[in-house]
Amino acid sequence: MQCNTSLLPYEKILIKWKKTQGKATKMIPELRNFSYERRLHQLELIFLEQRRLRGQLVETCKYLNGLNDVALKELFERDGSVRTINNGQKLILRNFKTSQAMNFFSVKIAPTWNKLSENVVSAGTVNTFQNRLDKFWITSPHYYNVSY
Repeated sequence: MQCNTSLLPYEKILIKWKKTQGKATKMIPELRNFSYERRLHQLELIFLEQRRLRGQLVETCKYLNGLNDVALKELFERDGSVRTINNGQKLILRNFKTSQAMNFFSVKIAPTWNKLSENVVSAGTVNTFQNRLDKFWITSPHYYNVSY
């Protein structure tokens, strides 16, 4: 018996959501002839992948600020050295022996978190973090790899 693992359940749902979002944005007559990406840009909407990443970064912020009832050392290890390049709250990437570990939340989010500016990660509240993250992404679109 063979199993087709080319599309994971999340990817199937993502394809459905993209189709739905694409159809909904085409209902606006002025935007009907634009590409999917351009319609999202005109409506100031973000890609579904970005929305998911944003949610993961917000959860990371909650973990690091102690707003979730989880032992921080179970998920993340902070770089305590003074010479951090980007944001002062750099997360250390752990080495694993299996490729499955690369799918862990803490492993996947650390490189993205480390690229954020100090202004973003030093936010005192979740709402401030979200606002600063959105502004950072607007001024640094290369961080989430979107072209209009």
